Amino acid sequence: MRLVLASASPARLATLRRAGIDPVVIVSGVDESLIGARPPSDLALMLAELKCAAVAERSELPPAALVLGCDSVLDLDGVAFGRPADAAEAIDRWRSMRGRSGVLRTGHFLRDTATGRSAAAVAATTVHFATLSDAEIAAYVATGEPLAVAGAFTVDGLGGPFVTGIDGDYHNVVGVSLPLLRDLVGSLGHQWTSLWSAGPA
Repeated sequence: MRLVLASASPARLATLRRAGIDPVVIVSGVDESLIGARPPSDLALMLAELKCAAVAERSELPPAALVLGCDSVLDLDGVAFGRPADAAEAIDRWRSMRGRSGVLRTGHFLRDTATGRSAAAVAATTVHFATLSDAEIAAYVATGEPLAVAGAFTVDGLGGPFVTGIDGDYHNVVGVSLPLLRDLVGSLGHQWTSLWSAGPA
């Protein structure tokens, strides 16, 4: 059984590799902008399912695969924020986030191509943001990093110093909740350790 990651996120790939799993990466190509406004958890899970479904039918899949679709949004006062459209939006976002807390919600949708069975769930982690000055916000946005990630921040990159704390799973903030994914793998009848690149096939 081989894990297939239906995502272009380098952070998700690096997280899985550090956990001993070297997935096949097949980018879904799902246009996230086509999805209308929805509650944050619903949106994250719907996008994860769409990404998984788009890849699960591909001809280049390994013979037996677990296809993982993931999508993250920042829930700020019940509004879902994904990647900002441009620098101006990222600046506005950070002005509303600074000194406050939001919930990073990541939808996980896993499909076993051998059986057709699926399992899905949303992980939620509360993120506390520092009180940034306008100059710090402008400098951070100018790096381009906030434009490439959900919520316009990272916890494992240049944005790390601007996160004063988290309540919940750190890996979820990076992009994939390893404990949740382990549970989903188990619910489909597989051992997490069997996915290790050095483990049994």
